[in-house]
Amino acid sequence: MDYIHHYDSPLGGITLASDGEALTGLWFDGQKHFAETLGDAREERDPGVFAQAEQWLDLYFAGSVPDFTPPLRPKGTAFQTAVWTLLLTIPYGRTATYGEIAAVLAGQRESRTSPRAVGGAVGRNPISLIIPCHRVVGAGGALTGYAGGTDKKRWLLRLEGADLSGTRR
Repeated sequence: MDYIHHYDSPLGGITLASDGEALTGLWFDGQKHFAETLGDAREERDPGVFAQAEQWLDLYFAGSVPDFTPPLRPKGTAFQTAVWTLLLTIPYGRTATYGEIAAVLAGQRESRTSPRAVGGAVGRNPISLIIPCHRVVGAGGALTGYAGGTDKKRWLLRLEGADLSGTRR
């Protein structure tokens, strides 16, 4: 059983999902790959993790750096999970490129990893914002690849005070 909850953000509605113990989804309503990992059986009820996620979101949208992370359990392949784990290491207000993430993964796996494969995993991140896929930019600072849209990505990076001087659309 999946549990869902709605949150109103400055960028529009957000749908949260949980398995009852951890957050399994956080999507801007209508974004690409919206609710892709949700099963057919779902219920609007707060198993407790939504209160933690809302507190995190409230702090984040107020411009603060949350000092905690709600329990997370994203559903994906081993490769996707490895990429999402790396996204959690990108500091607030900073960015990393798909190529940089691919290089780190290649070093961990002792095999070549393409930036394009990383981009596919980043785009399917089921827990946006908390797993900060918006902090990943293309080569040369291109603001590409955000399932919620590049306008939201730019807004989020500005909120975090990221240096956008070298970015381009």
